[in-house]
Amino acid sequence: MGLNLSRPTPSQPQPSQGQAPAAPQEEESYQQYDISADRQMMTQTLVNSPEVDALASQVEVYNLEPIVSFGAGAADEISKCSDVVLNSMNLSQLDDSSVMLNTLAKDSDVDIGKELNRLQLKLEKQIKQSYANLTPWQRVQIARHPERPQCLDYIKGLIEDFVPLSGDRLFADDATMIGGIGRFKGISVVVLGQEKGRDLETRVKYNFGMAKPEGYRKAQRLMSLADKFNLPVICFVDTDGAYPGIESEARGQAEAIASSIQKCLQIKVPLISVVIGMGGSGGAIAIAAANRVLMLENSIYSVISPEGCASILWRSGDKARDAAEALKLTAQDLKALNVIDEIIPEPEGGAHRDTVATVEKVGDCIYKHLQELLPLSRDNLKKQRNEKFLEMGRNLNIEA
Repeated sequence: MGLNLSRPTPSQPQPSQGQAPAAPQEEESYQQYDISADRQMMTQTLVNSPEVDALASQVEVYNLEPIVSFGAGAADEISKCSDVVLNSMNLSQLDDSSVMLNTLAKDSDVDIGKELNRLQLKLEKQIKQSYANLTPWQRVQIARHPERPQCLDYIKGLIEDFVPLSGDRLFADDATMIGGIGRFKGISVVVLGQEKGRDLETRVKYNFGMAKPEGYRKAQRLMSLADKFNLPVICFVDTDGAYPGIESEARGQAEAIASSIQKCLQIKVPLISVVIGMGGSGGAIAIAAANRVLMLENSIYSVISPEGCASILWRSGDKARDAAEALKLTAQDLKALNVIDEIIPEPEGGAHRDTVATVEKVGDCIYKHLQELLPLSRDNLKKQRNEKFLEMGRNLNIEA
């Protein structure tokens, strides 16, 4: 339209006739670019532009039709494109797009709130549809989401006056196995859980959530402490499995896991375990042989990972999706098999989309079950726990 929106360049003084040109400077100076000033200049140019005034004069103020239809064609095409893009996205891309739209809404100086709200509603609808009928393999991916709340998030949100306790009194401390005492809704408790870490530094520190023998022996020590002082035990399970390194095997990893399971079955205080992400093999059940076993909606609990199962049965990790179906590792499958006691619903799109709400729901569920267990005698707590696990499989009907 003839608008010149480029930045004006400062004019250079020309030497007068007969005057020698100035010697070139050794250092070339640069003018610092000010994006705010540039935007103001562009806005002022548009405001004072005769082309813009001419375009605006064509709109009849008292005639709504041209106002409503102005740009409708382009907007309709953009809307169609956005629908196609949203429908083609996978779960991870939908999550990233939601974050992007929220960022745009906050940071943009232009009034695009109405369009962003429309796209956000479409995105939320697409997320709801995508998460309504998840396959077991998709739930595995959600359980592994890097932003999913971890053990320390639940301790921070639910446990007051938490005091960490370290060491197994035999070899060393294992940072992976978080343990300590604190107050849960006014009740003194012992807390255990596996922490994975979020970045490279913390993941190395916590060994990617895989505990060593000293971690499970620390758990045994704290469960004995809870039994001695009659304190309920709350466990947050989130591990791909116990650490299988040579040094762990040399220090008795299998014995440590077995002894931890035995300790779970021996103590005479309420024991509640929550699978908050990955519940992998003996490394998980070592702190999950509890009076109540709860699972978040999109967490998994299995003797082996889908990739490991596929490698054994089909000699190929490509069959991981089929293995996830066969393993019956989702909370829904395990509730139907009476392996767990309750499924804790997650926010739409998974626990990683609203950590605060997820932590609150987990806390409410733990409290409900704790209130049911506290009136029971010490002997009955132990008896109920043992009977629960002995009963598993006695009347089990599994379709081939």
